[in-house]
Amino acid sequence: MADRVTVIGWDGSPLTAAARSALAAATLVAGAAHHLALPEVPPAAERIRLGSVALAARRIAAHRGTAVVLADGDPGFFGVVRTLRAPEFGLEVEVVPGVSSVAAAFARAGMPWDDAQVVVAHRRTLRRAVNVCRAHTKVAVLTSPGAGPAELGLLLEGVHRTFVICEELGTERERVTVVTSDKAADHTWRDPNLVIVIGPAGATEDGGWIAGRDPGAGPRGWALPADVYGGALGEGEGELLRSAQLARLGPRVGDLVWDIGSGSGAFATEAARCGAGVIAVDRDPGACGRTTLAARHFGVQLQVVHGIAPHILENLPEPDVVRVGGGGAAVVSAVADRRPRCIVTHALTRPAAERVGRDLTEHGYDVRCEFVQSVELDTRAWTERERSVAFLLSGTLPDRSQ
Repeated sequence: MADRVTVIGWDGSPLTAAARSALAAATLVAGAAHHLALPEVPPAAERIRLGSVALAARRIAAHRGTAVVLADGDPGFFGVVRTLRAPEFGLEVEVVPGVSSVAAAFARAGMPWDDAQVVVAHRRTLRRAVNVCRAHTKVAVLTSPGAGPAELGLLLEGVHRTFVICEELGTERERVTVVTSDKAADHTWRDPNLVIVIGPAGATEDGGWIAGRDPGAGPRGWALPADVYGGALGEGEGELLRSAQLARLGPRVGDLVWDIGSGSGAFATEAARCGAGVIAVDRDPGACGRTTLAARHFGVQLQVVHGIAPHILENLPEPDVVRVGGGGAAVVSAVADRRPRCIVTHALTRPAAERVGRDLTEHGYDVRCEFVQSVELDTRAWTERERSVAFLLSGTLPDRSQ
């Protein structure tokens, strides 16, 4: 095992005294080509070109001597430190951090970033990274080949965002470009790059107390009462039914939620408050307007689409979970064809519930159905004020329960 492993973060500025001292004593140095070309790297040291960090870690673990790993920025922030500290390698590391590429990018943009979400986009996580950009007003995206500014822009079709694209930060070829998201696919961008994605301003913040999105922002509770949304809610939007639908779907950061038949926007807004990306669909222009106002009132980001389901759904990006608030069995069937993890809907009669349930079963979903009854009482006289009943249906794909 290596006697000592020091990880040095380099941001393009002169190396610190601690970094130079560690390099001077190194018998093995691992890093990218531009790291290994630094004049401070000892000529006699064994050199490892970093490709797979895990493979490099195995060679370091077998090395008898003093090892140094060079990495860009802060190696403890989405960097090599996590891999090097994995139990299978048994390495104890010292870290000399540099300025992270995220901090450098926001510095170039002259913006604070304690209120930003930070995500990593590669081919497996690109879609989830895009959904975070849909849901939040400030996101830093650490990109990779095949999951860069052009791909982000293409997947954000219909959602206006401003991109601050930082290429090759800390090098002589550094370039910072500001474009709208719809123009990002018109260019070829140099790797490595980082994208700051800026959306419309939400609720005014005073600096907050927690980095990223404050999960407790806004009024306490879920399935808020009708008056919060400006008055009477439509069929299927009652508090009890809405809370049950949210519980079944469990929207979370990185998800894309479809709310078909958004009505007042109550469900779409509350799904967005969970941190999920949301597309709200309704055939009524008035409902689309109410959904937009509800989202603005709560300072959340969502996309509103005016159109008739199921036809309007054909060109929407793939959902993770879906609430069908209107359209009946035909819309549920069209949604099931897209294979989201979970679908929730409601029916007012047992025959209608059975028809939807059979269709979900035929699509391979595990189906649950509950009869939900809500009775609101006037607490001054303890008399019944309003009663609502519905069949709550949910379908979950067995192989996508998480």
